[in-house]
Order: sequence, then C-alpha cells, then structure tokens
Amino acid sequence: MSGPDKHQESLFSTVIPEHRVPADHPLRPIRKMVNKALKAMDRDFAALYAPNGRDSIPPEKLLRAQLLMTLYTIRSERQLMEQMDYNLLFRWFVGFLMDDVVWNHSTFSKNRDRLLAGEVAHRFFAQVAQQADRAGLLSKDHFSVDGTLLEALASLKSHRRKDEDEPPSGGGRNPTVDFHGEKRRRDTHESKTGKDALLFKKSKGTAAKLSYLGHLLMENRNGLVVNAKVTQATGTAEREAAVDLVQALGGTHRVTLGADKNYDTVGFVDDLRYAQVTPHVAQNDTHRRSAIDGRTTRHPGYQVSQIVRKRIEECFGWAKTVGGLRKSRFVGREKLNFQFALTFAAFNLVRMRNLGVEACC
Repeated sequence: MSGPDKHQESLFSTVIPEHRVPADHPLRPIRKMVNKALKAMDRDFAALYAPNGRDSIPPEKLLRAQLLMTLYTIRSERQLMEQMDYNLLFRWFVGFLMDDVVWNHSTFSKNRDRLLAGEVAHRFFAQVAQQADRAGLLSKDHFSVDGTLLEALASLKSHRRKDEDEPPSGGGRNPTVDFHGEKRRRDTHESKTGKDALLFKKSKGTAAKLSYLGHLLMENRNGLVVNAKVTQATGTAEREAAVDLVQALGGTHRVTLGADKNYDTVGFVDDLRYAQVTPHVAQNDTHRRSAIDGRTTRHPGYQVSQIVRKRIEECFGWAKTVGGLRKSRFVGREKLNFQFALTFAAFNLVRMRNLGVEACC
C-alpha cells in the first residue's frame, strides 16, 4: 500500500539538530576539540567586549562558522549564511537551535572584524596545537619550513604610481589601462587596493601577480603545522620568516629544520646555527657552492629530513583546494593573516581527527 503524499507541515517539532547528526559523523570529534579550545579562550573573548550594552554575536559561534567556511570550501559569508539557514549540520556545529534566526551576512562580517584586534585566530591555532601536544602528536626535535605564494584580492590595474590619486578614466567599471613600456618598480608604484601586496612571481616564466607569501613551520612526526604567518612577497621573506618561526619555538635544546634549495644561503644557514638549529637544507650546488657541506649531509637524519619535509606541500595543497587560500578573500595582509591561521587550525583539526584525537585535556 502506497503512503499518502502529504504536504501539510507540523505545527510543533521535538527534534533538535543534535539528533539529526549521525553519531559517527566526522564533524563530531572536530566539534569536541573546537569547543575545548574555545573554552580555554574565555578570558581572551572577555577582553574584546564591553561588560554592558547590547549582546553581539558570540565569538565562539563566529569562529565555528569561520571553520565551516574552511572545511566545506564556502566562498563567501553570504553563501555561509544561506546554507546555515537550511543546513541542519551547520546549525548543529555552530550552535543554533531549529528556530534560531540566522545572522545577516553584513552583521556577521562586521563582528568577525572585531576578532582581528585580539589576534583570536592565532590564539585559537595555539590552543589546537596544545591539544595535539598533549596527545603526543608533536615532535619537539624535527621540523620543516616552506613558503607559498598567496594571490592578493587586488587587480593589476590597481597597481599605479604612488603619486596617482585618481583612478584611470574611461571604460566604465572596468577602465582600460596600458602598462606597455612602463617599469612598475616597488619604489615608484603600489597597489591602491592593498598597499601591502607586491608584484611577485615564484619562478621564471610565470606572470607576476600582486601577492603575499604564506609561511609554515611543520613538525615532522605527524605533519601537523605548529606555526604560520603571512608576510609581504619579497625575495628574502621566506628565509627571514623561517628564522622567526623557528626562534618562536623557544627551548634550549638543538632541533633540526628541513627546507628546500631556496633556503641554501650562507646567511640563512649561519642564522640557524646561531639559533642552535641544525640546517637540514637541500643543497643548491648548480653553478655555485652550497652552504651545506659533509658535516651535515653525512648524517642519516639529513636524508630523512629531505624526505619528510616534502609533506609540507600537502598542507599548502589542502589549504589552497579545500581551505580556499589560493586567492585571498580579504583586502589587506591583516585579514589574510587571520584567514591563514584559521585555515591551518582547521587543517590540524582534520589531521588530528584522522589520527584518533578527541578533545585532549
């Protein structure tokens, strides 16, 4: 017997989003780890808000929603709000009840910007890393470093002379700009959209784009990211950021740092050795002398570092395909740094879930 095709909706419902999410859903352990990290940040959140006045969007819900954008490759706040309105899984993860009204996308963006002042993304990243450390997943001795190009949210047409204040005329919304025969140097030109974005190309034969550089420090045991930062795109930024990242580890014992050929310079190797870091840098001996000699390459650990360091490309690949970091969604380095740290916090959460971690105390 065929059942009736009814379209009359029920007036009341006793079902909550928690009951709709399967017990073995992969987001469940991630949500436990997220809530554990957010609980440890109560004082940080309290310092960002006034004790009196109207209630704003809870920062915990803001961060959970931002994580959903990364985990599910959602391209904009507008699309996120649309999906949160009808997606029970998203409502459950963020903390909405069935009847709760979803925020307007502009309200969400305005409240998210408040988190930039408190470096909330980096503190959340640190809390996630601490959970991994308590679970015994982080190496204390062996690390790898690398950088990647992040395209800025700025058009090449915005890269004009510094003394030009007015935008080019003609062409309507998309004006015609002719750069032929003009040398666009960093000391004479800048992007009027994002002044921190610089013209840069990663390799020969590729087009120069307005970009930033993202840098990662990865531990070599399980491929988890232990530090991340965004800098301007310059020829020495990768090596300078690598020294800063490894010095931020602290401690007094010697560690190893794996890196590719771009880091094989005398100055960088000397800086690492001065910081009690053994440079496991790939040798660049094509038409030049490498700064790494037999004192380092003769050890078996050097060969192991050269194999394991390549896993950092998996971190960048995940961030650019799943996390949406191929091109920045924000104007300016400060907001991109926020997105960068939160993206790799999400990467670590996914990696920790795959390793069987659930909210380590």
